[in-house]
Amino acid sequence: MRLIDDALPAAAAGKTVGVLAVDPTSPFTGGAILGDRIRMQDHALDPGVFIRSLATRGQLGGLSRATSDCARVLDAMGKDVILIETVGVGQDEVEICRLAHTTVVVVVPGLGDDIQAIKAGILEVADVFAVNKADREGADRTVRDLRSMLELSQSRGGPAGKDDSEVQIVKCVASRDEGVTDVWAAVEAHYKHLQQGGGLLEREKLRARTELLEILRERLLREAVARLAQQGARLDDLSLRIARREVDPYTVAEEAVRT
Repeated sequence: MRLIDDALPAAAAGKTVGVLAVDPTSPFTGGAILGDRIRMQDHALDPGVFIRSLATRGQLGGLSRATSDCARVLDAMGKDVILIETVGVGQDEVEICRLAHTTVVVVVPGLGDDIQAIKAGILEVADVFAVNKADREGADRTVRDLRSMLELSQSRGGPAGKDDSEVQIVKCVASRDEGVTDVWAAVEAHYKHLQQGGGLLEREKLRARTELLEILRERLLREAVARLAQQGARLDDLSLRIARREVDPYTVAEEAVRT
């Protein structure tokens, strides 16, 4: 978030910007702090910047279910640039690459990011690597490790329009506003590359496909649960039967789909 906050002046240079900041929801209370917006108080009153906080509300993938819809609204409002901050990239939180035109992955030296890049599939996600806190020891090693892994990666199998040769690695120190403009320059360069090479349309198709499948999943689930309710079979009752091993969950699910 600090990097986004510092990048806003560059992003907003003669443009309007929308920011969607996604925070995790507590699995116990269902609440979310939504504190990312607090860090951007310097831009809160800027007429060219709109900031909206979102909670994941249990949605997996690092985004909120409403993120795509909010991005569409901001686009309809005429925002020139839309920045989306996810809850972070881990084993599964990579849905952002199916939504954004350009994905920036921020890594920090000395935290085992080279291993995480292999384990979590970050290579398939990033269009730009921002090595933040580059004044720390090990920053150059982190850059070398990322470059080595990108060179070894022949076919990444990531989102449409991906090209290993176009992935840029930029060092920065966001707390001192060093290298932030370089990160934004890399983002703009990647976007221009997509425009010129036809990758932009491919990513729009991927985004549309992802949205369509998500809507279908939600509606099919809603219809299946409604059918169960009409039959007098409540989810709690079915869960109890499954817990007692009177029936297996696959059979119940199959019956719900067929009826």
